[in-house]
Amino acid sequence: MVNLKNISVTFKVKGREIQAVRDVDLQIHKGEIFGIVGTSGAGKSTLLRTINLLEKPTNGSVFIKGTDITGFKDKDLREVRQGIGMIFQHFNLIHTKTVYDNIAFPMKVSGKSRKEIAERVPELLNLVGLSDKIHAYPSKLSGGQKQRVGIARAVANRPEILLCDEPTSALDLETTKSILDLIKRINEELGITVILISHEMDVIKTVCTRVAVMSSGQVVELNPAYEIFADPANPVTRDFVGYSLNLEIPEKILKKIKGPVIKIKYSGEAALKPVLSDAVRIFKTKINILHGKIEYIDGKPIGILIITVSGKKSEINNIINFFSKNKLDVEVLHG
Repeated sequence: MVNLKNISVTFKVKGREIQAVRDVDLQIHKGEIFGIVGTSGAGKSTLLRTINLLEKPTNGSVFIKGTDITGFKDKDLREVRQGIGMIFQHFNLIHTKTVYDNIAFPMKVSGKSRKEIAERVPELLNLVGLSDKIHAYPSKLSGGQKQRVGIARAVANRPEILLCDEPTSALDLETTKSILDLIKRINEELGITVILISHEMDVIKTVCTRVAVMSSGQVVELNPAYEIFADPANPVTRDFVGYSLNLEIPEKILKKIKGPVIKIKYSGEAALKPVLSDAVRIFKTKINILHGKIEYIDGKPIGILIITVSGKKSEINNIINFFSKNKLDVEVLHG
């Protein structure tokens, strides 16, 4: 669907060159929700904007459905962009126009008739759950409602590709979940290929099927979302995942604990095995769970437990080896 080949983007700022994107190759498949994650300044927004040529690449080529659009201009470029919707971080609504007119705007630009627009806008408002806001102005809407209008506007011309530029970073947690659920539903029901960028791993793991991790303008890791979280390969990815899955025990609590504090990370089939109860039974020991959680990414489990184990040093080492043999990642945090 989208193929980026050797994409580089260089800016000139105060007489010096800054390479925002460096030699990026990506192939994004039809119908997937593809995530691009990175810290501020990693180049993810710049890369996203090369897909619809809002940002012209300094080097490389952009292919949409097998066609190289890198050199497209004017009419040819406008036609391509009609097939690519975009959702913005800060909504980018026209504040002097009603919800109806904001959604109708891209359809008017593309030459749709009044009749077609009049039929399409209520349909879109129903899709995003804002049928009662058709005549409201953006100033009367909450942040989540504004983003829903932005989504309706982005899919008004029935695009095949939807670009999402930090679509939830201006929203609270509850609203973020509802917007991500809506994006996922649009992907599933309308078959739109979604490309979403974020600096938040919680957003990425909620909706994305594959993920590219960016750092200093480069893609440092590219894998299915589950593999990114279950077995991150690059140090940058490991840091991101660590922040997302991290469980902390207060230092004053750790000081009171006798014996080692162990963190266990489990995924895949290992998450379904009764490893802790087996360890208690086999080694005749006590295991105390201090903290833990389990999450499902792309329908598959990843979990973390922080435990204490009673016993002699040799017995504890045997238990740690037992966990490792059962394909659990084990780390001694304390003691």
